Amino acid sequence: MKVLVIGPGGREHAIVRALLNDPFVREVHAAPGNAGIAADVPTHSINASDPAEVTQLAQRLGSDLVVIGPEAPLAAGVADVLTEAGIPVFGPSRAAAQLEASKAFAKQVMAAAGVPTAMARVASTTAAAEEALDTFGAPYVVKDDGLAAGKGVVVTGDRAEALAHAQSCFDAGGSVVIEEFLDGPEVSLFVLSDGCSVVPLAPAQDFKRIHDGDVGPNTGGMGAYSPLTWAPPGLVDEVVTRVAQPVIDEMANRGTPFVGVLYCGLALTSRGMRVIEFNARFGDPETQAVLARLRTPLGGVLLAAARGGLDRLSGLQWSPRTAVAVVLAAENYPEAPRTGGRIRGLKRAAQHEDVQVLHAGTAEKDGKVVSSGGRVLAVVGLGGDLAGARATAYDALAEIELEGGQFRTDIALKAARGEIHVAPAAAPVAGR
Repeated sequence: MKVLVIGPGGREHAIVRALLNDPFVREVHAAPGNAGIAADVPTHSINASDPAEVTQLAQRLGSDLVVIGPEAPLAAGVADVLTEAGIPVFGPSRAAAQLEASKAFAKQVMAAAGVPTAMARVASTTAAAEEALDTFGAPYVVKDDGLAAGKGVVVTGDRAEALAHAQSCFDAGGSVVIEEFLDGPEVSLFVLSDGCSVVPLAPAQDFKRIHDGDVGPNTGGMGAYSPLTWAPPGLVDEVVTRVAQPVIDEMANRGTPFVGVLYCGLALTSRGMRVIEFNARFGDPETQAVLARLRTPLGGVLLAAARGGLDRLSGLQWSPRTAVAVVLAAENYPEAPRTGGRIRGLKRAAQHEDVQVLHAGTAEKDGKVVSSGGRVLAVVGLGGDLAGARATAYDALAEIELEGGQFRTDIALKAARGEIHVAPAAAPVAGR
């Protein structure tokens, strides 16, 4: 089949690479792509959030499947127009994508479906925000209710900082969701859905803060790893039973079936598993680590989801190896990233065994690869365990040069040292 991948980032590059390894996929195109994607497949310069442009391109190419990567095209209704044109699409409708586009909506769905999540209040005024902050207490968790590319969340012990973030959202015409703080380690789990059935992928853990030790501002993600050797047995089954399937059922009952990937951001707290957030697409950079381990051909799985046939799939096959993805970011990211810097050493890094160099914010200028965004690329290393995968990823990353570039040196380090522990109450409970 012929597949068109929509999006410009590292997640899309990982999807393209996985599709190229699928014997049932004869051709892959991307739009708009980036410098790394363009080196692998034909790319097309379009507005990825324009439903008409995407549909016209898919029709011109004769695409058998369109895979939508980022959140903005989903919120713009690209999947709706593709579906109306009779083109199979992996990605939810605009109505279903509200699970990510509005955190308040996601809370409503979780309440209706009986999904465990943090207590929360929606605030659209300073007075309401102050009351919510005082109700839940520190640490304060304030989330922009709209799309924020993974960076609209502030978690702080400083009430003034929390209130300032809320006020900035109000000033922009939005509202916020203020939640109780959830303790315990976090888990990312992607669950594929065809609107009725669900199929989980392997869990991962990502790193949001810009600096080592989880300090500094939130980013779109500075690294990830999979699998999670410390996760409680049965965790994936519990998430499917208590979170993913009830949400998919609730969305179907509302007349807005969810087709695509539901990203479940979870906390394994001292009071049990809780949902932190949902995304309506593959997360970045978890996708880079998770797909590096997937052995089942990806194209057929995504097409089955788009056509309503996930219930006919056999279980997914995974490599027993560990994957660690480390993100290289531009200078001054996430505040005001410096772009246009020459990136050197990409070929040397890619020649390392068991390594993938996946581009995100890159472009080609005068035949050279330069940075064009905040998160520039991710280096994924495979190994027999976390220590080996970390060494592979960091050794390859050392080959790459970008003036002012920054990366965390502690991705998966605590897990490799056996320093992540889950409270007994967070373990799955039989029969629930």
